[in-house]
Formats: sequence, C-alpha cells, structure tokens
Amino acid sequence: MGSEQKRIVKNSIGRCMFVVISLFVQVGWFVLWILELNQYSAEISLLCSLLALVVVLGIYGRHMNAAFKIPWMILIMVFPVLGLCLYFLIGHSRANRRMRKYFEKIEQTSKGLLVQDKNIIAQLEKEDFSVANQARYLAEYGKYPVYQNTDAVFYDDASKGLEAQKEALWQAKDFIFMEYHAIEDSKAFAGLREILRKKAAEGVEVRIIYDDIGSVGFINTGFIRQMEKEGIKCRVFNPMLPIVNVFMNNRDHRKIMVIDGKIGFTGGYNLADEYFNLTHPYGWWKDTGIRLQGDAVRSFTVMFLEMWNAIRQSDKSYDRYLKKSVYRGNEQGYIQPYADSPLDNENVGENVYMNLLKHAKHKIYFTTPYLIISDEMSRELCLAAKRGVDVRIITPGIPDKKLVFKVTRSYYAPLVAAGVKIFEYTPGFIHAKQCVCDGELAAIGTINMDYRSLYFHFENGVLLYKTDAIQAIQRDFEETFLQSEEVTKKYRYQNSTVLRIGQCLLRLLAPLL
Repeated sequence: MGSEQKRIVKNSIGRCMFVVISLFVQVGWFVLWILELNQYSAEISLLCSLLALVVVLGIYGRHMNAAFKIPWMILIMVFPVLGLCLYFLIGHSRANRRMRKYFEKIEQTSKGLLVQDKNIIAQLEKEDFSVANQARYLAEYGKYPVYQNTDAVFYDDASKGLEAQKEALWQAKDFIFMEYHAIEDSKAFAGLREILRKKAAEGVEVRIIYDDIGSVGFINTGFIRQMEKEGIKCRVFNPMLPIVNVFMNNRDHRKIMVIDGKIGFTGGYNLADEYFNLTHPYGWWKDTGIRLQGDAVRSFTVMFLEMWNAIRQSDKSYDRYLKKSVYRGNEQGYIQPYADSPLDNENVGENVYMNLLKHAKHKIYFTTPYLIISDEMSRELCLAAKRGVDVRIITPGIPDKKLVFKVTRSYYAPLVAAGVKIFEYTPGFIHAKQCVCDGELAAIGTINMDYRSLYFHFENGVLLYKTDAIQAIQRDFEETFLQSEEVTKKYRYQNSTVLRIGQCLLRLLAPLL
C-alpha cells in the first residue's frame, strides 16, 4: 500500500471515529439530562416508569418481527431512561418517516416503467404454477417483472466476474452505471477506473454510487473530486454525519453494473482487493456473480436510476436510458431481477428465500457469510428438513468478524436438530450469497441470511428458473461442499448451560449486529 493510500485510509478511519464519538456524546448528554431531572422529582421518575410501560406495550402490539421487539422491551424495562432515549432516537417506527416519504416520491417517477408481461406469467403458470406464484409476488409486491429473452452467465469466482465486466465495459457506447457498497481505490478498481476514464473521454456517460460506511476504510471524500476530474459522475449514499440519525443504519449494500441498458452484472463481491484475492486477510475469499444480457437488464437500470435520484434528484425522465432492447436471447428460461428496501415494510429478500424453502421438494442449498436469522426463517428451514428436503447451508471457515461468527454458530444447534446440514468453508471466508432449489430454481445477489441484509439494507438479487446458469450454480455448490467441513454432528447435541446462556445473550443482540 502506497503512502497516498495509507493517508486515505487513515483519514477515513479518523472521520469514522469522529462520527461515532459525536453520536455517543449526543446520546450520553440526553441520558444524563433525563437522569438529572429524575433526581429532583419523584413525579418525573414515576412518569418515566409509566411511559416505559406504555412504550413497552406499544412495542408488543406492533406488527414487526419478535426478534426486534424483545431487545427493546428488555432494555426499556431494565433501564427505563436509557432505553426510552435510545428508542425515541433510533428505534421508533416513525424515526425515518421523512426518508420513507422521500423514497416513495422518487419511486413515483419510475412508476409504469417496469410492467409485467402477462403472457410471460401465463406461460410460466403452464410450466409450474408454484414458480409463477413466486414471480407474481415479486412483480406485484416488489414491482419487478419476470422476463424471458435474457441470457445469464454465472461466475464461480469474483475474479472471473471482474474480467467479464472489464470486457463488457470496453464495448460501452452510451452509458455506464455502477452501484457498490464498497469501493477501494486500489489494484482491483484501478483496472476498471482506467477503462471508465477512457470511456468518459469518448463521451460515454459514467455514473458511480458507493456507500459511505461500506467504503469508509478504503476511500475518502476526495475520491469524488478525482472522479469528476476524469469525467466520471460520482455520488455517495447516506454520508456519515456526526448527528443521531436512524437512517444512518440503512446502508446501500447493492452491487450493480449496467452497460448501455443491455448488459448487467450483480453478485456478492464489492470492488476491493480482498474480494479478488489480491490480499488475503481471511484466507481464500470465495465470492460469485452473474451477468445478464437482454430484457431483464431493464430492471437493473431502473434500480440504479432510482437510487441515483434518491441521493439527489436530477433526472426528470429515464426514457433515454430505457430504449427497447433488440437483443434476441439464446435461452427460453425466466429471469427476475429484484431489489429490497428497508423503508417499504415488505421484506422481499427474506420472502424470496422462504418461498424457495416452501417450494423445495428434494434439495435446497444456501451459502451465506452470516447466519443470523429470524424465527420465521428458522422455522421454514426446519420444516423443509423435516419434510425430507435435503437442506444445506455453507458458512465461512475463517470469519471476518469474530463476534458475528459466534452469533452465526449459535444458530446451528436448533437447525441441526431438525435435520439441516451445516458446512463451513475451510479455505477461508465465503462471501457468496446464493441459493439453488431442486436444480431448477436459483437466487443470487447481495442478500445475506442476516438481519442487516434482510431488514436494514438496500439489497438486490436475481431469481432464475430453467436457465443454464442454474446448473452452473448447482455445480459450484457441489464443488464447494468438497472444500468445506460438515459440522452437523458437532452441533447435534446440547452444549453446556453456560455456553447456551452466552449464546442466548448473543442472539438477543443479533438484530443489532
């Protein structure tokens, strides 16, 4: 790492620490102020206790996942002042109401741009009504249609995906859209940056979105100025600010590249060196991706434009980016890109996984870097295994976050007891987020099986049915199993009481991790 890169990382981490300290100071001041009032008045103390009771009852009555209710209820009842302060600052459902309305307004600008072709749904119903129902759910509640006339290529290694992206970028003639949770201004991105610079000089419109927290250790705000000098438009999602703001918890975790509205990429990998094994902080990094070409890329284009304008509205019309495709696909399968927002009360990412579990007849496999799931997801996994479905989950053998890894392992025992098989990827850290069901359905994208991805982050994925890429994903699972250690037997029996108590405490905090 050069001196310039060291300076960037140092400045980014310093900015992050300043924001964190500022947030603690604000919350601490508020709590101390309330406690000071408590000392002078029994009435105020009683009022706080009554308010705590009312709030706890209100939380209990809310339509939300029980895993989110319980930690707040315990915190408020045990520490009324601290609990109430934190809840009203960051936990209340209306805390990010302004952002909800703003994103709804942005979504209205794209209304009517993604319309489901009823003939495709009708054809899908003839082939498998259950799969058609899954597609209908995404089209009606996620607003993302299912397409045909689209070819998909699966990459079992992030490096292969990156090379395919470079090749496609050289062909760009109109526009390039890139949206990534993390970008590191280093070796892996350097190859892309050179292509982007040349394309921008040719008159191609280049836009980049990155998440501020996701990239905080990799780049600083000077990155935007550098991109602009090279003719590349750049925006940062949800910048870290030294104020208490519940929306700070909602990050852009998506990974999308769109080229001329004709070719689209997504997958688990960010644009940082470790994802391509240029560095090895956690052993061998395993990640996957997918390339789409054809009609389905339209959904990726709209996803990007919505996020671009949510950061700062500038496009009055998306028409020039949504020209009718003249591509003729080689496959006749079904492909459905979709996105998930934490602001719409529809848990699309989790529901896709649970619908696949309901659909599974013979086998269903998952890879996820983190396994921190709701009771609903756990129940679906267990029910599928109890029905006789071969349910397997691959998690990392070398963790990137040790505490989160401990929480992940705390979920093994109840799953194993129901017949779910657990594997850990021994060469290192598996970051891929994918699922294959009965060898005919698959989902791949950015969505981890954890609370952050399923409830707090902006995410995206692709659902595939009867495409060649599904068989490639199936083969990747089979090869990855050979590189993994099955730990099912190890977690089949109850652990010690002390260990179980520790795991219960970790799982209580799981929704906050």
